Amino acid sequence: MTLKQKYGQTALVAGASEGLGAAFSEYLAAEGMDLVLIARRKEPLEKLAESLRAKYKIQVLLISCDLASVDAVSQIINALNGLEINVFVYNAAVSYIGRFEENSLQNHRNMSFCNVITPMEMTQVLGTKMLEKGKGAIILMSSFAGFQGSGFLAAYAATKAFNRVFAESLWYEWKNRGVEVLTCCAGATATPNYLESKPENLSFFAPKAQNPAEVVAECFVHLGKKASFVSGFGNKMVSFLMQKLMPRKMAINIMGDNTRKMYRL
Repeated sequence: MTLKQKYGQTALVAGASEGLGAAFSEYLAAEGMDLVLIARRKEPLEKLAESLRAKYKIQVLLISCDLASVDAVSQIINALNGLEINVFVYNAAVSYIGRFEENSLQNHRNMSFCNVITPMEMTQVLGTKMLEKGKGAIILMSSFAGFQGSGFLAAYAATKAFNRVFAESLWYEWKNRGVEVLTCCAGATATPNYLESKPENLSFFAPKAQNPAEVVAECFVHLGKKASFVSGFGNKMVSFLMQKLMPRKMAINIMGDNTRKMYRL
């Protein structure tokens, strides 16, 4: 059974312009689903949409929206104009690597809205409609950083912890009501933003970055079967060591030390 047959006609991907978002869009298009693609930058969205329309003969609606905006969800709902969403993927995120006090208050606010408030509100609006239909799927992207304190990623890691706990909670609430909820706790992924940050892989606790398509494929293997998962074999091994075998203080120190070395802080 295809995703289209199981869930319905249309999937929405927030944070779709490149990297994981583009990989999610490609995967869903290959399943025959029409798409709603959301991102702040319009040009990459248009290029992706043109490619997907030509390759898969699907319909693609584009919404150019800053997901850190206070009224982002209102903008999106107005643009949808009643269109039914059957699969919802939230991949967008604002991140910051560095000392917490050196980041601006405005960027902290943007991070809170993009990573926490907007996905929560979108899940409420879209998820409620799915519950009324008795079917649907929601995937929220979290991060390996959200399992414990992560020095130099303090606010970002905290927002990713929210995504994981939020999605796991809804998985329980909605698992017998036809709506499947999953959070993917990804480690380093070879997206354009990650590669542009020029990290140095100096430690066993920094596994090789995954290909975005690999992460996406894992999501759909686990959707409907788990509440959350860690993507990639290397990340799974490190997660097991840090969460099950190490004292929490040691795990926090390892995360902070590793980030400091990777980004020469």
